Amino acid sequence: MSGERYLYYAPEINAEVAQRLALESKLRRAAELQQFVLHYQPKINTQNGRIIGLEALIRWNDPETGLVQPTHFIRLLEDMGLIIEVGRWVLDKALADYRHWLDQGLRPPRIAVNVSQIQLKRDDFVETVRQAIERSGVGRDSLELEITESLVMEDIEATTEKLNRIRDMGVTVAIDDFGTGYSSLRYLAKLPVASLKIDCSFIVTMVTDSDSMAIVSTVIALAHSLGLTVVAEGVTSEEQAKFLKLLKCDEMQGYHYGRPVSAKDIEPLLSKERSIVEGHE
Repeated sequence: MSGERYLYYAPEINAEVAQRLALESKLRRAAELQQFVLHYQPKINTQNGRIIGLEALIRWNDPETGLVQPTHFIRLLEDMGLIIEVGRWVLDKALADYRHWLDQGLRPPRIAVNVSQIQLKRDDFVETVRQAIERSGVGRDSLELEITESLVMEDIEATTEKLNRIRDMGVTVAIDDFGTGYSSLRYLAKLPVASLKIDCSFIVTMVTDSDSMAIVSTVIALAHSLGLTVVAEGVTSEEQAKFLKLLKCDEMQGYHYGRPVSAKDIEPLLSKERSIVEGHE
């Protein structure tokens, strides 16, 4: 054996590289021209069916192809470092929409914004959140940050320190996609979080798969024992909703209750909520 290494050429490699470079170029232009938009999906109180929160979900309004889902571009934004700029825009836009709804006389619930690994690792992350809230002029209790379970556990000490500062500001924190990572229960009990969101993969299969049902039931019981709120995401059927009610899940989110819609299209729902509240006052 000479120890020589061989590289094999495949034509599709060039095509993949070219496609990625073209997409990177389009994303840089999208950031410059502010082609990203936010859609909002309601979180529903399990007991009374009222809207208790909104999750801000980014979309790319590509002039060539229309709305692009985040699964097709978020990872690339992170690789390019653009997630910092876009992440700041998401915070500002979500809080600006909240301010607009207040000015319209509506009573918007807390808005949840997803945070990426790149954002959370930055030294100025907490200050970035504080400045976004100050620019908007809304209360700090209007914002919730969603952080994935795997991200929380990646650098637990540094993450906990930042999340403590976030909590002390009055902003709540939720652990997203819970059940897919490897959380230590010892650390989970000490994290300054207010809620757990059960990953949708368990919710989708809970009715037909006993293992998923057991996981959902266990997570709800665990979270409640720690004084945490539980949110089930990805609820698509009445049957799933009924089981979640029986298991005493606190909140639900998914197509069964509403698809993500634009800030303008969410206003009728908020107006209806205001009417319900005022009707009981």
